[in-house]
Amino acid sequence: MKQGVLLTGGFLMPEVQARLESRFAVFSPDSAGDNAEEVGAVITTGHHGADAALMDGLPNLRIVACYGVGYDGIDVEAATKRGIWVSNTPDVLNDDVADLALALMLAAVRRLPESERYARGGKWEAAGEFPLTERLTGRRLGMLGMGRIGGAIVRRALAFDMEVFYHATARKGDSPHRWAGSAAELARQVGILCVAAPATPQTRGMVDAEVLRALGKGRGEGWLVNIARGSLVDEPALIAALRDGVIAGAALDVFADEPRIPAELREMENVVLSPHQGSATFHTRRAMGELAAENVERVLSGEKPKTPVNNPKSG
Repeated sequence: MKQGVLLTGGFLMPEVQARLESRFAVFSPDSAGDNAEEVGAVITTGHHGADAALMDGLPNLRIVACYGVGYDGIDVEAATKRGIWVSNTPDVLNDDVADLALALMLAAVRRLPESERYARGGKWEAAGEFPLTERLTGRRLGMLGMGRIGGAIVRRALAFDMEVFYHATARKGDSPHRWAGSAAELARQVGILCVAAPATPQTRGMVDAEVLRALGKGRGEGWLVNIARGSLVDEPALIAALRDGVIAGAALDVFADEPRIPAELREMENVVLSPHQGSATFHTRRAMGELAAENVERVLSGEKPKTPVNNPKSG
């Protein structure tokens, strides 16, 4: 009998799905209940997650493989205590997420979605030139989070002659960029604040009303860009800051209650919206799926996953 793999969320590329089906019995959530004892692996996403109750219902579970870099929806502590590996897919998505971050910065500062609607709707001909915009080149960029993805964003930002500041849990001794001791201190020094930190209990709501006021400088300046997780931003505070002109605008790829986006954000012209597309290219989603599949194959063959995020031997 083949070992079982439960897919709880996320779209796998057909070739990855075929790879799994050639070696394992692949179950959906609807079919897993009757086959719980066969399931040795779960493939999920940070959004769909895997809680302790799910793990408790799978007595032979050996790995929860996250299809993505963020694993905030997975109860890693419960997995570790039960001797279950947790893995994710770092590095393979860095470039695409960083590309989108720069695209969002350009879209916000140059008002690209708004100007596209202006041209498409015939307003250029009817009402004349579109208003002047700000520029991206030479601006001060604040990175909230300076891990792999943050570093990839910075490399791209330097091509735009941007001056980089950052806040992370610890100062990076080899970084040539200026470190700020808090999110608010970082926001006070920059014109664009880019959120690229992991979602943890400590980072929840870290971009709050104080940080947004610091970003706005009391003059309605500054743009917020979020390509991390919606939980890092106090969404009601952001809506209020945008509505009241505290900051100039925002560009958001992630939201607090995806896929639901507050009507207030959808209706604001100074907000660029993207439906969580950071890693959503054929190339990267294929690489993410292949790495998740490799982690599953390794563990179900008695090996350690290639990219673990815990050590169940210590649980």
